[in-house]
Amino acid sequence: MSMLQFFIAVDVTVVNIALPSIGADFGVDGHSLTWVVVGYTVTGGGMLMLGGRLGDLLGRRRVLLLGTGLFGVASLLAGLAPTFGLLVVMRLLQGAGEAVALPAAMATVILMFPEGPRRSRALGVWAAVASCGLVLGFVLSGVITAHLGWRWIFLISVPFILVVLLAAVFLVDGDRPVAGDRRALDLPGALLLTACPLLFTFGVVEAGEPGTPPWVVPAALAGAVAAGIGFVRVEARSRNPLVPLRFFAHRTRVAANLATMLLSGALSTSFLLFTFYLQDRLGVGPLGAGLTMLPLAVSLIVFSMLVPRLLGRWGARACVLAGMGFTAAAMAAIALVSASSAGGAALVPAMLLIAAGMGFGIVGLQYVAVTGVTEDDAGIASGVQRAADQMGGAAGVAVCVGVGFAPTLHAFDPYLVATLLAGAGLVAGAAVAWRMPAPVAAPTPAAGADPREQAG
Repeated sequence: MSMLQFFIAVDVTVVNIALPSIGADFGVDGHSLTWVVVGYTVTGGGMLMLGGRLGDLLGRRRVLLLGTGLFGVASLLAGLAPTFGLLVVMRLLQGAGEAVALPAAMATVILMFPEGPRRSRALGVWAAVASCGLVLGFVLSGVITAHLGWRWIFLISVPFILVVLLAAVFLVDGDRPVAGDRRALDLPGALLLTACPLLFTFGVVEAGEPGTPPWVVPAALAGAVAAGIGFVRVEARSRNPLVPLRFFAHRTRVAANLATMLLSGALSTSFLLFTFYLQDRLGVGPLGAGLTMLPLAVSLIVFSMLVPRLLGRWGARACVLAGMGFTAAAMAAIALVSASSAGGAALVPAMLLIAAGMGFGIVGLQYVAVTGVTEDDAGIASGVQRAADQMGGAAGVAVCVGVGFAPTLHAFDPYLVATLLAGAGLVAGAAVAWRMPAPVAAPTPAAGADPREQAG
């Protein structure tokens, strides 16, 4: 499961440093290249809850194999794509494969470990692998693009995906589908949930582009609002909703997912700001930019493994607030580096703070977001949490980077604008986390528990 998580996380960021090479090969500009990144994350995030529901209804192992196979085939075809349009389509299919596979994988991990120290350690490993995949995507992108060419950023994952498929067949036990009408899948809900963030992202990105017709942006944003309202109405009337509205009656989970969106928006923004500063402002090549991100990758491993040991001592709320604070400090550091036009080494403190923010914030929020799940709704809870993470990241990039680097705001430092917007989101996220209802701490071990588990 962690190998699958790693390569799916890698694919979220691995294209960033390779984008100039992709654009040069296909003769497309930076505006078009945005969809190579955003199309994957928004499609994946929008369909994640459908993937979670499929796992609950049809069986997690069956859905895991289906989604992993789709992701592998799309990765192969993306690496072989003869045209830019086909590459974008394959990125959308990669997002769909992720959306189907990941909730089943996370639900499998959750149900293998009871609430308490064992589950917190398991989720710590899961989060550490995801965090390392996100950041190592930048490093691998630089190395692979410089020595093998950009197509290998997609092709390199194919043999590992085959290993995951074989291992899942032999190592993951079969499970029973949830009783009920399997035919009543909520496809309208899935389409509306995917259309909402896609239209929102399109509207925000196009808002800063010269030559965009004046009606396009309001129409896209109005369409996003209409899709969101339509989704709620469809879920309220559906016999087998994608996300039962009663799921949102659990205030703790709702607060955790909202805080996840706001934190992920800032974290994803920081990744692109690092890349833009190194390559665009300083002129560092792909290999140098990738290697400069190594401190972030190493420190992420440390923090993601450390935080699960602190959940039981500090409580999830304290860990989440610490994560928000570290990320806000990182945004301030990025703004100072940009204002002083410092070298790439000056970004290392900001990278360490981002690693701490992700380690404390995301691990704590993941634990809270799956509080009290059962075998019947583990897939939904996993899908909602992952969707909040991914769509929050995509929305954060669209708003913070899209607005910050818009040509209409050329008089302002784009890094300052982007970090201020991200900081505003972090303040809102901290307010949500502060008011997050109980339970917000990792449960203490029950009497008679294995002392090795209590030792951590």
